[in-house]
Order: sequence, then structure tokens, then C-alpha cells
Amino acid sequence: MVEHEITEVGCLIAGGWVTGGPRVDRVGPWLRRVVSTARQAGERDVETALRYARTGARTVARMSPAARADVLERAAAEASRRRDDLARLLALELGKPVQDGRGEIDRVADTFAVSAAEARRLGGEVLPVAGWARGVGTTALTYRAPAGVALAITPFNAPANLLAHKLGASFAAGNTTIVKPPPQAPASSAAVVRLLLDCGMPAEAVQMLHGGAEIGSALSAAPEVAVISFTGSPATGTAVARAAGAKRLVMELGGNAATIVCEDADVAAAAAVCAATGYSNSGQSCISVQRVYVDRRRYAEFLGLFTERVRKLRVGDPLDPATAVGSMVDGGAAERVVGWAREAAAAGATITTGGDRDGATVTPTVVADPPADARLIRDEVFGAVVSVSPFDDFDDVLTTCNDSRYGLQAGLFTHDLRRVVTAWRELEVGGLIVNGSSNFRLDHVPFGGVKDSGFGRESPRWMIDDYTVVKTLMLRGLSLFGDQEGTR
Repeated sequence: MVEHEITEVGCLIAGGWVTGGPRVDRVGPWLRRVVSTARQAGERDVETALRYARTGARTVARMSPAARADVLERAAAEASRRRDDLARLLALELGKPVQDGRGEIDRVADTFAVSAAEARRLGGEVLPVAGWARGVGTTALTYRAPAGVALAITPFNAPANLLAHKLGASFAAGNTTIVKPPPQAPASSAAVVRLLLDCGMPAEAVQMLHGGAEIGSALSAAPEVAVISFTGSPATGTAVARAAGAKRLVMELGGNAATIVCEDADVAAAAAVCAATGYSNSGQSCISVQRVYVDRRRYAEFLGLFTERVRKLRVGDPLDPATAVGSMVDGGAAERVVGWAREAAAAGATITTGGDRDGATVTPTVVADPPADARLIRDEVFGAVVSVSPFDDFDDVLTTCNDSRYGLQAGLFTHDLRRVVTAWRELEVGGLIVNGSSNFRLDHVPFGGVKDSGFGRESPRWMIDDYTVVKTLMLRGLSLFGDQEGTR
């Protein structure tokens, strides 16, 4: 694809790509011109997709786990081969530096491979019913059956890998999936779906409908849909849950992640890690470093090293392999981030670097010692700004970290095992990263939060639990463990 080419994508409905009808353009935040255009779904498209999904679910469920795993393994290898092309799409649509985009596609490959492995492990168990008197003479077995039709609603910040998680795990479980991708990344999302189809995923296994909130709401409310996996804002997640009603839900709703740096930490290493992970993807990650709390005895040292590291981050063209920080999703998001930093400064904080923007590109910003009620402390900033604050007591800083409506993930730099265990127990988060920042994830490890950060756990093994239902079989008068009641 040449730089000035516009990628046109259709809706994938009932086994075919539908291109005719209304379209919406996506303006790339760095190039500031149309980079892709997507055909929008309508009410009839939703109805057609749901009918097809209902019948297609039976076809997918009848595939053997081995056959599904083979498709996913081929997709893992193909993702690696298409790495540069997919990373370029992410850069054009989202302003994501190609180095970050390549990393995301590497994770797509891993996620498909892990999903394949989990498909091969699907099974059930023999239950110990004969251990109780009423169970003597009976054999009980379970297996995990596909839920049927899954709905995957994906966000713009990692549209390829989060789609791979939702769609890969759903297919591994034996479901058909309807994908509602983010309007900001239609071509990137469609490219992942095309990859899977090219690798042998049957047409019945996936459909993709582009559109706004009304499409997401209609799909969420549909009785044909058995389970919904959503990643996005708490407000949109609440709307999805309200529309869904009594359905299985897996929701990852964001955060304002905290990282703690204790006095025994390697401060230089902590500053380097926080600088790298606080501004990757312009801070547009639910676990991006947002709040850093540093022991007051090391605060000035950390702030100086951190600010120096941040100033050295290369900002610019996301298509340049040397760029570390590209653009945010749009100019409005960039203005909000800069505005929050300036609000904190007006309330007494100090901006040690950054604090401005050029269009959708925010200069990496550090805000020192903002007030506790500042928006960049209380809310999810989702942008290229990190706050740094001192603390005096470890127990108190744990309370400060917990004083948030979010609870997704946290980071802790220390060599004190007692602090590690205390933080793991006391922090109200779904995951704790020790000697690393909050912004670290392994795609085969459970990931999710508490409070307003959502519920359920992503990563293929744990998502399959939500994408399947346990079915029980009881054989009366037939026992693997004997059919006579024991004597006392």
C-alpha cells in the first residue's frame, strides 16, 4: 500500500463482504487526511448477521478442537508474515508508531498460538459423586460446550491484539463471533479478520459490522447473542450491559494505573521503565503508567531521571521506525490531555516537561506533585502525561492508590518481599507487576480488573471459561466407583 492510498473496507455479513451503502471516512491523526473508509451497517444488516450467526454456530460447534487449533496455528504464523503491513495500517489509522505496531502484531501471533493450544485442551471431568450416599451407583461427567454466538466489541488503542484475544478464544471454544470494531480502526480490524479467513476459518465463524453505538446496542440486546466481550470506557460498558440484560459479560473498562517506587528500588531502572511504558502508544492503554508515587527520600532523584528520560523520547511520524511517540487518536483527545495537565499546574503542580500539542500529537508531559483531586489523578487520562508524587509511608500510599474508582493493574519497585506480599494482598487491582510498571501484560496470563475497571478475565484460557457452558451428564445405575453403599 502506497502512502496516499485509501483502504476501503466492507462489512462481513453472512459469508460475504458487503461494500455498497453508506460509508464513513477515517482521518489519520498524524497525516490529517483520509486513510480508510468503512461501509456502515444498518438495521437489516444486523438482522441478517444474527440469523446467519444462529445457524452458523452449529457448524462451528461441530468442528473438532483439533481443526480449530490448526486454523489458529496457521493464523499465528501468517500474522508474523504480515507484520509490517499490519503495523503500517495501525500507524496510518491511529498514529501508532510502527515499532509499537510491530510489537502488537507479534502479540497477535502469540495470542492465536495460545488460543490454539487452549482449543486442544478443551475437555471435561468425571465428578466424584460416589463419595456421598445419594451419588452411589451414579456416574457424573461434564464437558465444556460452546456458548453459541459471541459478540466482540473492540477498542481503538490495540485493535488487532484485543480482537485476536476475543475472536481467537471464541473460535477456540467453538463459537461463532460477531465483531463490532472501533470506528477509528476499521481497516486494521478487517485485516485481522481477513487473515483468519485466509488461514481456513470457516465463513460461519465470523462476521464484522462497522457502525456506531446504535449497532453495538442492537447486537448487545439481541437474544441470539449468548456472551459479550467488551473493552472500552465505563460509560459505554454500562450502556452495553444495560442493553445486554441477562447475558454473560466480560468487561475491561479502563483504569488510572499507579506505580509505586520504594526507597530500596533501583531508581534509575524504575525511571527508565516508567518513561518507556508511560508514553508508548501515546499513553493510550488502560494500564499505561498514569500515577507514580515515589518514596520522598528518592523523589527528587526519580523526578530528575524520569524527566530527562521523557525529554529524550523521539516524537514524530509514526511511519518512521525510530519514532517512540506518535499521535493520539484525534485532536480532541490531545486537547483534553493537555488541558488536564494545565489544570493541575494551575492548582499548584509543576510541569517539568511537555504540556503542549501539535494537532493530535502531545509532547510527552510530566506533572510533578499534582493535588489529589486533580482530574489526571482521579480519572483515566488515557494520554501522554504521567504524574509523579512523593509519599512518606508505605501503608498510606497503598490507601492512596486504592482511593480510585478503578482497579485494573499496578506496579511496584522494591526488593522487600514483605512489601510485595502486602501490596498484592491490599491493593484493589486485578494484577500487580513487581519491579516493573503497571504497563506490562503477558497474553497467556489472566488480565482484568475490579471496581470500575470491569469484571471477568481476558487471555484465552480464562476467556474460554466465559465462552463455554458446562454441560453435565448423569448415568444412573452405572458407576465407575462401585454400586454398593459402603458399610460403617
